[in-house]
Amino acid sequence: MTKLDQQDAWLPITESRNGNAYYSAFHTLCSGIGFQALVLPLAFTSLGWTWGTLGLSLVFIWQMYTLLLLIKLHESESGTRYSRYLRLSMLAFGEKWGKLLALFPTMYLSGGTCVTLIMIGGGTMKIFFQIICGDTCNIYQPTTTEWYVVFACFATALAQFPNLNSIAGVSLIGAVTAISYCWLIWVVSVFKSRPLGISYDQLTAKYFDAKRIFTIFNAFGIIAFTFRGHNLVLEIQGTMPSNAKCPSRVPMWRGVKFAYAIIAMCLFPIAIGGYWAYGNLIPNGGMLNALYKYHADDTPRWLLGLTSLLVVINSLSSFQIYAMPVFDNLELRYTSKANKPCPWWLRSGFRAAFGCLAFFIAVALPFLPSLAGLIGGISLPITLAYPCFMWILIKKPQKCTGIWYVNWVLGVLGMILSILVVTAAIWNIVTIGIEIHFFKPK
Repeated sequence: MTKLDQQDAWLPITESRNGNAYYSAFHTLCSGIGFQALVLPLAFTSLGWTWGTLGLSLVFIWQMYTLLLLIKLHESESGTRYSRYLRLSMLAFGEKWGKLLALFPTMYLSGGTCVTLIMIGGGTMKIFFQIICGDTCNIYQPTTTEWYVVFACFATALAQFPNLNSIAGVSLIGAVTAISYCWLIWVVSVFKSRPLGISYDQLTAKYFDAKRIFTIFNAFGIIAFTFRGHNLVLEIQGTMPSNAKCPSRVPMWRGVKFAYAIIAMCLFPIAIGGYWAYGNLIPNGGMLNALYKYHADDTPRWLLGLTSLLVVINSLSSFQIYAMPVFDNLELRYTSKANKPCPWWLRSGFRAAFGCLAFFIAVALPFLPSLAGLIGGISLPITLAYPCFMWILIKKPQKCTGIWYVNWVLGVLGMILSILVVTAAIWNIVTIGIEIHFFKPK
């Protein structure tokens, strides 16, 4: 029932098609939960208890619906499989507009996330070393840049796995570590004493000015960016076999439902518990920074070290799955011209080169996380808007029916939310500013 493409058998995403619901759950968990969950309480500082919880719940349901749309769109009625988000976008919007709308956001979500993971993983390695070494340690303390080098080397070495199915075990480790440190951090934060001067007060209506409005939009941007794995769902489904009796959407949806049930059990406690524990005193870095800032003295050193180690391992694992679309795109260009599989030495070279490039960007542009709101707003339609428009353009449901209205409304709302988040991010950059320092990671 599936039309096979010769070139698909040469590329890392579709080279192996023996995936299953377990692999789907592992990859979805690894890509769907991670460092972005730790900043969720920051959204609650702007939205408060009611709107924060309601906003998180609504976006969670919204992105689950668009996930289901993508999974159903993976296979056409003719049997053609669209195992890459960009190809599905080109089918729906046309080759020119499909590339224009989806190429930059998907590549940013892959490459930009890898750069951020080097920053987070390398920085947390430094913290882990300091915790283990202690205050009286006389051993040479590597700089932040040197820790970035260490992390990038480990990540590049792990990146030599040939295809997406081969890193299922790595994704499982990444999922387990992410769940572990999310629960460790919020449990410690909730059961330890709260800092003095904590407040949950929100600005009243008379202060509802431009600053307040844009702060609210930024908060919704933080929530929306938490669910950023949609650019990988088609790729994950592309690793599964498919036939008339059991199309790939069946095991894929089964794995996704299991994964997002666990993701919900991590995101909601860390968002609500973190805001309860720190209120408006939570630092910009989120829950991990709050743990070190407020509980470094009353928390066992081994527990702080374990939390840091889990973050490092999760960052290494997440790097692999987010880098895979980049590797796939690089090899696609070679196989299209050479009309043969990519040799192992060239494949290794591509991956080493990407690791070096990601490291260079992490060192050269250490202020990049400050632009996450801006770039996150640009890439937000990948999750909340494009799948709805794709369904309308590809499936062509009858006009003025329930499904037609639902997809149009959600698609338009997703685009409006993206514009508002981008506007708010630009406004913050202009009014508050960012600290720009090249080649000086902290």
